Amino acid sequence: MELTRLAIVYIHLIACCVAIGLVLTSDIAMVKQLLQGDSNEPVDHKHLDSLQKTVSRALAVLWVTGVTFIVWDVSAKGWGYMANPKIQAKIGLVVLLTINGVLLHKTVLPLMQKAGSLLKLTFNQRLLALFAGSVSGVTWFYAAFIGVGRPLAWKYSLVELLAAYPVLIAGGFGAMLALTAWAKSRADGQGYGGTMLSGAH
Repeated sequence: MELTRLAIVYIHLIACCVAIGLVLTSDIAMVKQLLQGDSNEPVDHKHLDSLQKTVSRALAVLWVTGVTFIVWDVSAKGWGYMANPKIQAKIGLVVLLTINGVLLHKTVLPLMQKAGSLLKLTFNQRLLALFAGSVSGVTWFYAAFIGVGRPLAWKYSLVELLAAYPVLIAGGFGAMLALTAWAKSRADGQGYGGTMLSGAH
């Protein structure tokens, strides 16, 4: 039985690592693109589709293995196990990841594909994309931190465990908003300068 549980834990961790790795590399690539001034480059539709499908599958694996853990531990320890704030925090974060994933898949990614790039979205669409992206990145890493934080079990309340979560989302969203505004301003300025130069010949 212990080997079976260990195998499930291993699959759970692999799924989490795959999702976090993809989210991190995608976010780094986007930030690099904005910093280098290539932010008007067209969106790679195949990459977005592949990213979305892989992360969705990883999330599905997390749900299956996570529910398996809960059923396993509740059957062994009783329903008092669910009173653990750490377990409540993990469930809440995965629920948020799922809701945000649906928002990204149904709304944000289609908007990105239609517009062609992040900076070509309307202001409100860009706000939505940046917020959903910030929630995704922060939540994946926060859920992983809570997941590996065995000493956190029963030591802190749910409010204490999640206290830093909205702060990190606000910080990430604010940083991306500032970076995108700077990139948008620079791109608009380069476009204006190019128009002036072309008109001078």
